[in-house]
Amino acid sequence: MPRVKRGFKARRRRNKVLKLAKGYRGARGKLFRSATEAVDRGLKYAFRDRKVKKRDFRALWISRINAAARENGLSYSRLVHGLKQAQIGLDRKVLAQLAVADPAGFSAVVDKAKARMQ
Repeated sequence: MPRVKRGFKARRRRNKVLKLAKGYRGARGKLFRSATEAVDRGLKYAFRDRKVKKRDFRALWISRINAAARENGLSYSRLVHGLKQAQIGLDRKVLAQLAVADPAGFSAVVDKAKARMQ
């Protein structure tokens, strides 16, 4: 009985992994076993970091809003509280863009929040 060599399906599976490993250095981009380990790890990090990216951006936006709010005499938490009371529904991404691109507009928003708090 002849041995089973798996044929083109195995080659297709290996080539798929090696294609994902393209650009990796040394054996990790050439040898199937090393490439499999590297690709699996890379995909795991990619999955994790798609979620981490959202956290990182939110932290960046909060830092920018805090810095701009303090220039206007208010802390971040007081600003967010004031915005909620004034029923201003701007999210952190938009507030951060306002703070960077249009400081005068951001100041106007802060003034509305301040007025509502008192």
